[in-house]
Amino acid sequence: MKDVRTLIVGAGQAGLALSRYLTRMGHQHVLLERGRIGERWRSQRWESMALLTPNWMSRLPGSSPDADPDGFTGKDDFVAYLDSYARAFGAPVRQGVSVLDVSEAGGGFLVRTDAGDWGADNVVIASGYADEPRVPAVAAAAAAGVVQLHSSAYRAPGQLPAGGVLVVGAGPSGQQIALDLRRAGRPVVIAVGRHARMPRRYRGRDIWRWLDANGSLDQSLEEVPRERGPSSSPSLALSGACGGEQLDLAVLAAAGVVVTGRLRGWSGRHALFADDLVASVEDAEMRMRRVLAKIDRHIEAAGDRCVAPAELIPSVESAPPPEIVDLAAAGISTVIWATGYQRSYPWLSVDVFGGDGEIAHHRGITEVPGLYALGLRFQHRRSSHFIAGVGEDARFLAREILAGSAGARAAAAG
Repeated sequence: MKDVRTLIVGAGQAGLALSRYLTRMGHQHVLLERGRIGERWRSQRWESMALLTPNWMSRLPGSSPDADPDGFTGKDDFVAYLDSYARAFGAPVRQGVSVLDVSEAGGGFLVRTDAGDWGADNVVIASGYADEPRVPAVAAAAAAGVVQLHSSAYRAPGQLPAGGVLVVGAGPSGQQIALDLRRAGRPVVIAVGRHARMPRRYRGRDIWRWLDANGSLDQSLEEVPRERGPSSSPSLALSGACGGEQLDLAVLAAAGVVVTGRLRGWSGRHALFADDLVASVEDAEMRMRRVLAKIDRHIEAAGDRCVAPAELIPSVESAPPPEIVDLAAAGISTVIWATGYQRSYPWLSVDVFGGDGEIAHHRGITEVPGLYALGLRFQHRRSSHFIAGVGEDARFLAREILAGSAGARAAAAG
């Protein structure tokens, strides 16, 4: 059995950011990655995907500023960036190692893997917020013969059988995939539930510039506690494709995508949709207008006269949505479930879970000494699970790990 001071599960952006801090602090550690560095970016993203955050928000701690800070990086280039980042400080990554079990043992942890066992004083769970694809129970009743896949398995239009596609879910992945398919000439229907609308640019600047400037990205969970539960705000439906193009239901409708309400079930070969599209659109509009009004107030308070004047963002208008679609008659051969992810830790045999099944923690520190989490949505701030935002949480945990290790050594010596 190998021993290490700190073992990090996962070598994506969160694990690498923490590794850089621990390396600079001279703290012995290792990262275990089931695949390759940044595996989900390699194997669970479609080919044409670009990051939805601009480059200035897509760099890890210690990286040089990007030559094009307001540009957008494609997923393959981002994978190359992660590889380069890890090499730059010699990140101690063991690739192709799957963690089978983590349990408490002898004042530390026993980590069993398919490549041998490790003993560790500390374990950091950095396996990612988008961990396990979530497919709703209604998928089981879909018509026979229809191909089904989660958005994490979608690569390109040519991968799918000939014919149309029903995309379920109108988050950033669902809307981007629907547009990707429609531009390839596929008939597309998108089933829309609760979603978020936001302009890619507002008053002459990318929307993230304004959300950063007015402090929205720095809001902590204590300031907006509603973000913890199931009523938390949906992710902004933005796109980094084509240099950062506008993306919303109006863009999809103009491209020829049929926009419907939430998928509520099936009747034989028919897909049944709820009569709730107008309500979902109005809810997204209301939240968008509230955010834009906050930006306007920030600009006014700052007295910045070089900013472009407020522009009118037209409301989303679409044709009356169908409530029933005959899949065969519409030529739909495939359903893509763009229904998000859930966290699953079947290998974690330590009781640190809350009533919602998520890891209970405060800023990544659990109630079990030496066990930490990193890279979770809203771990501390709204930006915590963004690529650039994870660095602040990583620095905080690195200090906690070193302080805890020093305390343990002092207690042992005493």
